[in-house]
Amino acid sequence: MEAPAAPHGPAEPTAADITVNSPEEMKELGRKLAKLLRAGDLVMLSGELGAGKTTLARGLGEGLGVRGAVTSPTFVIARVHPSLGDGPPLVHVDAYRLGGGLDEMEDLDLDVSLPESVIVVEWGEGKVEELTDDRLRIVIHRAVGDTTDEVRHVTLTGLGTRWATVDASVFSA
Repeated sequence: MEAPAAPHGPAEPTAADITVNSPEEMKELGRKLAKLLRAGDLVMLSGELGAGKTTLARGLGEGLGVRGAVTSPTFVIARVHPSLGDGPPLVHVDAYRLGGGLDEMEDLDLDVSLPESVIVVEWGEGKVEELTDDRLRIVIHRAVGDTTDEVRHVTLTGLGTRWATVDASVFSA
């Protein structure tokens, strides 16, 4: 994995661009990112079908040390993975089937879970931003079409005061 990153001032979002060459590297990125996460963090994952969102979430779960295999929650919408240690639980949400904004997600009680959990939302753009101004937005770009190309370009953007002091170089450390 390579990550050219430039530090940003506190008024600008913290950002990094990372090239990931395999599913195992995507999972490893998740494990590394998990070291930065704490209760109250919202992580939004975006990208085409098959981009690696769930693979990254699996790495986050491993890095956070949570119970249960992190798999795509497409048909159940959300899964809670309790911590096996003293860390926060992981709430993994797939908002693909949900049409509107936070109103349609209200039954999930994400606003109640957020203070004590790390919430990871796949397909959350335009749906969960109202939960908090502080969030980590991760966009995974992949080649589209009939290709077996495993290379992914991952853009991480930390928004809000929670991420303003995080040096973007730690995303690749």
